[in-house]
Amino acid sequence: MEYTNLGKTGLKVSRVGLGAWQFSESWGLVEYEKAKSIVHRALELGINFFDTAMVYGRGLSENILGKALNEIGVRRDQVIVSTKIPGDFLNPQDIYKSVNKSIEILGLKYIDVLLAHWPPCWHNFPTYVYARALEKLVKMGLVNYLGLSNYPVELVESFRNSLASTDVEVFQIRYNLVERSAEEELIPYAEACNITVQAWSPIAKGALTGKYTPENIPKFEDVRVSEPVFDPDNFSRIWPVILKLREIGEKYGKKPVQVALNWLIMASPVIIPIPGAKDTTQVEDFADSVDWRMSYQDWIELEELSSNVNILQSISYLKYRKF
Repeated sequence: MEYTNLGKTGLKVSRVGLGAWQFSESWGLVEYEKAKSIVHRALELGINFFDTAMVYGRGLSENILGKALNEIGVRRDQVIVSTKIPGDFLNPQDIYKSVNKSIEILGLKYIDVLLAHWPPCWHNFPTYVYARALEKLVKMGLVNYLGLSNYPVELVESFRNSLASTDVEVFQIRYNLVERSAEEELIPYAEACNITVQAWSPIAKGALTGKYTPENIPKFEDVRVSEPVFDPDNFSRIWPVILKLREIGEKYGKKPVQVALNWLIMASPVIIPIPGAKDTTQVEDFADSVDWRMSYQDWIELEELSSNVNILQSISYLKYRKF
């Protein structure tokens, strides 16, 4: 397993992490022993960076992840766990209560990285107020580092300028081979400020695994039921990319998913993909996406092919609107 620094901290984290949103009703993985086996296999393969959130399964994901890490017996300083507090909870009183509850549910004594999950756009909490409240948790030792998930640069700047003694070390943003808007502003900003980027949806909710075809677009009964990437028109746009992933994978003895993750890792030194797994085989696939590099020629072919893909987020509305 490859390791890199977490932001400016010097803390070593695996170059691919494991997202734990799958440990929830949304994705259907609620069986504890199966989830524990996924966490255990990740640790065996050298993955030490885990991500969850308060809203995943309304605490179920945090509970499963923390319980598994404790039962497996991994030393606390050998794992780095990030969790996220929703924008709805960014009133200071809610921050203290919910973070204390999150630490209790995780059972890990402290949170390595606490990220604001999204801006409090519905509640109008001032940025400087919740930034200082989150910083206070760092000063008290309940949280080691802060991060921001799904924040625009303007709000990132406001948040960072509100801090007195710490800084933002992690961004969490949607980024994959066919959804690359983050390259315009967020990733260059992260590189300039030495901020780690946790890339969520790094395989486009499974679309880049090679499992699906234009003739076999699944009818989901889970969180992906309305995912634009699986709309037939959108999927037809990414299909050439999937074929190229297969072709390059055959050259290196790798699966399409491993090529897609490797491309992200090569795209920038600050990027750490955090795919989610529903079984141990998927974890093994993720671990095999690092410790090798495709050639520059193969990387640039994917770069050029995917840069022409435009996933229309409004496509279902445009197709099925009533008026």
